[in-house]
Amino acid sequence: MKFLYTTMPVAALLVLLNATAYAEKVEELPEITVSGQQEESTNASLGAAKIDESGLAGQRSVTSDSARLLQDVPGVSIYGAGGISSLPAIHGLADDRLRIQVDGMDLMSACPNHMNSALSYIDPTKVAEIKVFAGITPVSVGGDSIGGSIQVTSAPPEFAAAGEATHLKGQAGTFSRSNGNAFGYNFGATLIGRSINVTYSESHARSDNYQAGHTFKQVGQGTEGGRMIPGDEVGSSSYDGAINREIGIALKHEGHLLQLSASQQRVDFEGFPNQRMDMTDNRNSMVNLRYTGRYNWGDLEARAFHQDTRHKMDMGPDRYFYGTGMPMESKAKTNGAQLLGNIILSERDTVRAGAEYQNYTLYDWWPPVGGSMGPNAFWNMDYGQRDKFDTFIEWEAEWNTHWLSQIGLRSDIVMTDAAPVQGYDNGLAGIWGNDAAAFNAQRHKQTDYNWDLTALGRYTPGRTQTYETGYARKSRSPNLYQRYPWATNAMAALMNNIVGDGNGYIGNNDLNPEVAHTVSVTGDWHDADRKRWDLKATGYYTYVQDYIDARRCDFGQCSPANVSATSGFVLLQYVNQSAQLYGFDLSGQKLLGESEAYGSFTGTALLNYVRGENRTTGDNLYNIMPLNMKLAVVHKRGGLSSTAEFQAVAEKNNLSQVRNEMRTGGYSLVNLRSSYEWKFTRLDVGIENLFNRFYSIPLGGAYVGQGASMTTNGIPWGFPVPGMGRSLNASLNMHF
Repeated sequence: MKFLYTTMPVAALLVLLNATAYAEKVEELPEITVSGQQEESTNASLGAAKIDESGLAGQRSVTSDSARLLQDVPGVSIYGAGGISSLPAIHGLADDRLRIQVDGMDLMSACPNHMNSALSYIDPTKVAEIKVFAGITPVSVGGDSIGGSIQVTSAPPEFAAAGEATHLKGQAGTFSRSNGNAFGYNFGATLIGRSINVTYSESHARSDNYQAGHTFKQVGQGTEGGRMIPGDEVGSSSYDGAINREIGIALKHEGHLLQLSASQQRVDFEGFPNQRMDMTDNRNSMVNLRYTGRYNWGDLEARAFHQDTRHKMDMGPDRYFYGTGMPMESKAKTNGAQLLGNIILSERDTVRAGAEYQNYTLYDWWPPVGGSMGPNAFWNMDYGQRDKFDTFIEWEAEWNTHWLSQIGLRSDIVMTDAAPVQGYDNGLAGIWGNDAAAFNAQRHKQTDYNWDLTALGRYTPGRTQTYETGYARKSRSPNLYQRYPWATNAMAALMNNIVGDGNGYIGNNDLNPEVAHTVSVTGDWHDADRKRWDLKATGYYTYVQDYIDARRCDFGQCSPANVSATSGFVLLQYVNQSAQLYGFDLSGQKLLGESEAYGSFTGTALLNYVRGENRTTGDNLYNIMPLNMKLAVVHKRGGLSSTAEFQAVAEKNNLSQVRNEMRTGGYSLVNLRSSYEWKFTRLDVGIENLFNRFYSIPLGGAYVGQGASMTTNGIPWGFPVPGMGRSLNASLNMHF
């Protein structure tokens, strides 16, 4: 039986196959399962990297941040943010330039600092599989993005086998990390029947501020009447009360599966050392309804989901604002629907077609606190809207055992709008009125007609090598925080910053969509069984027309000194320019030796390089990861697995001058991890940053995590956010 690519997770596809209505094929299922997995890994998701349970289990003891589960994927780097809210980047393109799906849902951030990112809404203990499409992304999994796609999924529902009684299964786990005194727990229970699955899960995580490798500032610098912050402590890096709860039900009948899940997340506090504010409360609820069916012509998937977010920011305990706070609130709703068909036309040809809809509304206001911040609420964005309707069609052909091709076309219509705004007072002049009046006089409604085209090919001359190449034209419309923030007042502009560089940002109502042209070539060499060695190399080039970068603000309340400043924080406005990004990824592994007495020893290697340039100004693009590599030796014997890892990162000296981006030095780290797995229990222990090296995070942004963070007073300008020092980690997980 031949299996072709589907947008559903592999595990869910296998469950559906197991549920097929044809009883005469039941005896073939064990062989079909193995064949299907092999086909997925070789001929299905062109350009995709997959992380399954074997690659995720060891990472969960290290982090409570699901984005950091991606840190070993070639081409992926991580933007620093809060302790559970980092942002992934693929080949230098991050955040909204990527399509990030959590259990098939396109979740939206509701914060002027993007604190509640999509991956912050799923705990690492819930993640069962991750697919990363870097660069050339098929239109069936792309859309409104130019950098790639990330699909994060939890475990598919499990059903009782024939003759097996309805039964209960459960799991529970806990972790502890010494740096920051972090700890947490997770547990879940599942009722498993022949045609029904009911499950409940819960997780919790918290951490104090973490310590850097050594002192990097004065003790207590910038505090006012509060506790003294040690010189090696990274202010505003703690998080607390991060609780995720989810209940789900799944019904199976022959070749059909219906799933309904409802989840809630509560985060009582999360500090952000590279932002002027902290998240003081976040409430998020989601409902996800999904149907999958297998028919004689192929597969059908339909989904409807809803997301409701209430978000608050203010000064955390490591900050002050002249003795008062500055509360900021936002609320948002996202509704989405998807219909995807996987149509098998012949042994050679498969067509995928689909339609997607997303409706997003956002309210962002800052309650009055007195003085110049009153008597009314400041409306940063009132009734912001972003509606999107997509259709696509994709044709994949397996011409013979050597050649496979895929071509797709996608249409995206994106409509954005925002209502009139006001400052803290209703005056028509002064500190707030002029900016508000200028914004309200503009036409805010914008409609973008975007389209994508991808063409990919794979050549497999034999069992030991594979080559892929492709071209993609991808487009993405600006998000609401790039188009509609309106205040040129420094205090207000500093609140609108989605990249963590310490600067203030002003929106641009006239922004055009970004259009990216990417070419990519990949070679994959390995032994016939992919067990003893493999080497994979990817080279890519991307040219982005109307790339959304920044220019110095020279209007409204922006001063001439803001334009000419070569250091310090500045005010910027988003603007369309052109850019190019290029680089390569290398990854591989080699079985170094194995014996019955000592087990196996495997060496792994990863090398990434990306360069980003603004073609309009000659400047460098912001937050581009410098050359970096990882080398590791992995030992396995029975249930024991141990890893010694060496990580090296070069100096970051290609800096964005318009942002006064700060240099970071090169560094190297050593990490040790070990795990032992019994039948129902897994124990993980490890030491991160074994030698307690001090380093600055290349993509961590500017340190503004303590003191009078609304100004430069008390903020030591001149260094980025430091990385975490030595940490002893342990986790214990049980299944029963």
